[in-house]
Amino acid sequence: MTPDRTCVLAWLRRSAAALHEQRDYLTSLDAAIGDADHGINMDRGFTAVLDKLPTVAEADVGTILKTVGATLVSTVGGASGPLYGTAFLRAGTALAGRQELRPVDALAGFEAAYEGIVARGKAQRGEKTMLDAFGPALDALRAAIEAKQPFANALRAAADAAQAGALATTPMMATKGRASYLGQRSIGHQDPGATSLALFFQMMTDGK
Repeated sequence: MTPDRTCVLAWLRRSAAALHEQRDYLTSLDAAIGDADHGINMDRGFTAVLDKLPTVAEADVGTILKTVGATLVSTVGGASGPLYGTAFLRAGTALAGRQELRPVDALAGFEAAYEGIVARGKAQRGEKTMLDAFGPALDALRAAIEAKQPFANALRAAADAAQAGALATTPMMATKGRASYLGQRSIGHQDPGATSLALFFQMMTDGK
């Protein structure tokens, strides 16, 4: 089945439920190297997103994603709001007017989201951030699509890569964001932003 706005809305609802369920876990990860509020903030933001979704139930994919982005920017504190908000806004712009998503369309949306985070956070891979999950996921997705694998398989490959990337942040020393203040003490802790990013990819594979 070709993903459409109904699929996107369902993914957002699953993501909101997962963030609520993992709220305490994400916050505990952030307590070790951040401000102990990542799970709280993401849950708050996606609770607000759920309230907004009925207003865009008949909208195109781009409008839905831009609405999510604007909502996150206005409701999520810390760095997560601007970074996730920018990602959704950039993806929404890339997918403006789309009612359905071909694999290449989805890839373009993810690429725009990734570049938005890079630009907004002035970050790159290897600095113990969400990019360390997003980058491998994007690589895996692109490779699977270029190999003309079924889209469901491509999403699964991306989700697996994102999860592996999140786990791989544990031995890294943070050099960006709040965690960078800890220096060597940030080593041994999984990055909360990379963990929530991996959760979004995992929710794309549910029900497939």
